[in-house]
Amino acid sequence: MKMLQILGFFVMGALACQAQPTAEPVTAFVHVNVLPMDRDTVLSDQTVLVRGTRIIAVGPAAAVEIPENARRIEGRGRYLLPGLAEMHGHVPGGNAPAQYVEDVMWLYVANGVTTVRGMLGNPAQLELRERIQRGELVGPTLYLAGPAFSGRTVRTPEEAEERVRQQKAEGWDLLKVQEGLRPEVYDAMARAAHEVGIRFAGHVPDEVGLRHALEMGQETFDHLDGFIAYLDAFDRPIDETRLREIVRLTREAQAWVVPTMALWEVLMGAADLETLRRYEELRYMPPEIVARWVRAHERRLNNPRLDRAAARQHIANRMRLLKALADGGVGILFGTDSPQQFSVPGFSVYREMARMEAAGLTPYQILRSATYNVGQYFQRHDRFGAVAIGHRADLILLEGNPLENLEHLKRRVGVMVRGRWFPESELQARLEAIAARYAR
Repeated sequence: MKMLQILGFFVMGALACQAQPTAEPVTAFVHVNVLPMDRDTVLSDQTVLVRGTRIIAVGPAAAVEIPENARRIEGRGRYLLPGLAEMHGHVPGGNAPAQYVEDVMWLYVANGVTTVRGMLGNPAQLELRERIQRGELVGPTLYLAGPAFSGRTVRTPEEAEERVRQQKAEGWDLLKVQEGLRPEVYDAMARAAHEVGIRFAGHVPDEVGLRHALEMGQETFDHLDGFIAYLDAFDRPIDETRLREIVRLTREAQAWVVPTMALWEVLMGAADLETLRRYEELRYMPPEIVARWVRAHERRLNNPRLDRAAARQHIANRMRLLKALADGGVGILFGTDSPQQFSVPGFSVYREMARMEAAGLTPYQILRSATYNVGQYFQRHDRFGAVAIGHRADLILLEGNPLENLEHLKRRVGVMVRGRWFPESELQARLEAIAARYAR
């Protein structure tokens, strides 16, 4: 009996040992300068600890104890900030080749884009989101809008309400609003969305108008088109009195704006084709896609109705509008509408930031729009967007301070995505493999 008890204790002990979870590995960024992005500052000589997918410690290097078996990443003279977000992405879906989908996800990650809000709405994206979360595919965390609500897809209030409930049940994160919705259909969509607890965002249908969309609770306005229409500023200078009014209304509605400045210079015909064709990042896109972009811009520039002076005025108005919105306390969310005409995933970040800076935003305002602000927008889903305890471990390590010069974003040491570290050598190796494949 005694021997049986001993054997029983031995077996139970062995089972207990097997039941203990394996400790998740810890990564330590040591002696690093931290850009927390929840405030405009640089924290010098810090240690940041990551366990699994979460940041578990941030503090002075002398005060943070590093576990014995932790992987150490040297941070002296380097700068650590949260991963960037793309808040208007066209995530591939449907019949897109699997290799192309994987390449696009890598293009984002390789440029430090660790969160993407997909606004193209294809059912295949739901499985893509899950594959990334399971770790089967490297990619940014995806938040997805369902198939669009437009004048072509939804024609009656009843259809709108049914479509809202269907997309909520299917697991989409938000509804995509496009042009063509009649006011009664838009209102039915908005009321049903509030009832079931799903947000709606995107364009402003012409018949609805910006003021009514704000009143109905649309949370983000993408591309600034609705504002330009409200101001009647397509080809004439902005009325500053009316501009101050709409800035105030937007701020009071607590709505967000996704500007997508660089792309609109292409779409309005204000960008030179030869300059666009010289973009080095085009080598990371399939040649047939680049060819379509070129043909589309050739048609645009050859259109006899194109007024280049009016296009330049339109772009100047968008620049003035963005500056006024930012100065007026409206929340700005960073987005580039990639992949889209000459807007290559990940690489479009640098071109968009350059246009935002030309509009008068500071590097801190721009980086905050791509990090902390996005975390605030998605706070009901997760905690991310700052270098802070409990936040998702999406991080970029740089050789220089991007608050001093945004070009330092290109001087990466590596990128961490949900706690997984990719050194720059690995990022570049796969980028070169993508370029080589498309060159063939």
